Amino acid sequence: MADQPTAFLPVFEDPADTDTFRLRVERYGPDLLDGLRRVYGERATELHERVLGIMGAGFAARPHDLRLLDEARLLHPDWLQEPGMVGYVAYADRFAGTLAGVGERLDHLTRLGVTYLHLMPLLKPREGENDGGYAVADFRAVRPDLGTMDDLEALAGHLRERGISLVLDLVLNHVAAEHEWALRARAGDPRYRAYFHVFGDREQPDAFERTLPEVFPDFAPGNFTWVEELGGWVWTTFNSYQWDLDWSNPDVFCEFLDIILHLANRGVEVLRLDAIAFLWKRLGTDCQNQPEVHHLTRALRAAVRVVAPAVAFKAEAIVGPTDLATYLGTGVNHGKVSDMAYHNSLMVQLWSALASRDTRLTEVALSRIPAKPATTTWGTYVRCHDDIGWAIGDDDARRALLDGHAHRVFLSDFYAGHFPGSFARGLVFQHNPATNDRRISGACASLAGLEVALEAGRGDAVDLAIRRIMLLHTAIMGFGGVPLLYMGDELGLLNDRSFADDPDHARDNRWVHRPRMDWGLAAAATSEGDGGSDDVVTHAWAARRVFAGLRHVAEVRAATPHLHARTESRVLSSPDARLLILKRDHPLGAMVQVYNVSEDWVELSCGILRGHVGVVVDERLSGFEYSLAPPTLTVEPYGALWLTVR
Repeated sequence: MADQPTAFLPVFEDPADTDTFRLRVERYGPDLLDGLRRVYGERATELHERVLGIMGAGFAARPHDLRLLDEARLLHPDWLQEPGMVGYVAYADRFAGTLAGVGERLDHLTRLGVTYLHLMPLLKPREGENDGGYAVADFRAVRPDLGTMDDLEALAGHLRERGISLVLDLVLNHVAAEHEWALRARAGDPRYRAYFHVFGDREQPDAFERTLPEVFPDFAPGNFTWVEELGGWVWTTFNSYQWDLDWSNPDVFCEFLDIILHLANRGVEVLRLDAIAFLWKRLGTDCQNQPEVHHLTRALRAAVRVVAPAVAFKAEAIVGPTDLATYLGTGVNHGKVSDMAYHNSLMVQLWSALASRDTRLTEVALSRIPAKPATTTWGTYVRCHDDIGWAIGDDDARRALLDGHAHRVFLSDFYAGHFPGSFARGLVFQHNPATNDRRISGACASLAGLEVALEAGRGDAVDLAIRRIMLLHTAIMGFGGVPLLYMGDELGLLNDRSFADDPDHARDNRWVHRPRMDWGLAAAATSEGDGGSDDVVTHAWAARRVFAGLRHVAEVRAATPHLHARTESRVLSSPDARLLILKRDHPLGAMVQVYNVSEDWVELSCGILRGHVGVVVDERLSGFEYSLAPPTLTVEPYGALWLTVR
């Protein structure tokens, strides 16, 4: 193996294991060593030896059933890109109380066609305020109220039996101030003090602050916190109780590799790398998206490919379009960083188009997203556990003949329910009075108009709200990637304002869209009977329509090979600003998708479509054969068409 010291390779009791490990190191070892060298320079050789030892221990401990999964994934490397992949995102306690409770509710997920379950932060956090679980005090333990690591491993096994991959968060940027590493640093251990960025005076922190943004300006201003026991200022990007780690210290790399392999050997198949953009600090920058971040992730991924090739990385990088591509890999890292990244721009643009009934900005923004590596995939989503930040670039807005600032203000007003005629009911999150920038919290159904419509008791308004919910989800299922359904959205759950009564949640209104699962509503949504009519509408009636609609779209998606994530969606210019038109060029023939973001019936020239898919096409969502010979076709309010070559 060129340029890699084979003397350091571990030898296992079974010669076949030794051969397997050696062959994988030959395949992925160059990426590991190169990544280490680009970050750690001349320290990389010694570090490489340590890393191989950690990998050998993880490989020896890997259970037999997971080794079989490794072999299956090596034979099917595009498993995460298949159109049958449908994700579901939930807090374990809010979904089913405990990890064992989640295992008892898997029929609900199977009914929806879910093959990917992301359980929100469940590794043991600090007590009290913990940033929704992202202030981790122990990466090797589960929140006591949810169960134990053995319960997590058992759940992972039950999920695998149903063809569902378990996804967990791994916070890379920081740990809780109560984590063992932080406690040892407080106690005066220099080894662990070096795990963190600690400054004895304000000179360096003040220099960094000149170019650093504030993530939570309302309740956690600044990026540094004075810690008396350390006699210094600790870097705390998010909250004072979350201490940023110093990844320039090779010990931190080794600690996290060992943690990743431990979780992989418990059955975790996808790791969501939280706050990954913030790992590397560089004076004079915003300390996000630095090149070392991608080299570090490439090295971690290469090491995991050797030990547990069934495991995939998902980058939690909510960054601009140009920066986003680097988390899937560009240049020397092309396709070697993360296997999946969130398509934040798609989410923002869908909500923008719904509010404005105009897709011109959407066309511009989506057209400017760099092509991803063919071996990677997007995570597409309508909502997530976080707020919606209006990540709309001023340059994109200008190209769409808009003022970026004014449009962001409009969207905040609209989804807070302040704009005349708005159907939405959301809450303002993190208002910056100096710029009037505001982010929005709110459940998908409440933002799409269902809450207001149900209160009014108007069947026509409820119908339009359901159509909006379905349009949003049909678009994320059709765009290409893994569509991620957020818990409760499949039932049209509304804003939960009870968060204000919980002292741990009251200051963070994002909990308004983190409700507890309503299993009574779920039963009503999946039972026989309509639960209402167009004249007497109920939440159960609406939930039944939403659940059935999402289940149908997921089934159609799974049967549509054109939606394999290797193929990218690209924007076609639309003659009507109310329509978004996407095209996917697949070996089986082209697929064109049409989405109407308005409550209007919109006519579209068939000539525009014929040049891409021909005269006679299959419309996948309805199952009908369409003729594009007539001059026009009409797209219904908030309607969607998936047209493929017959």
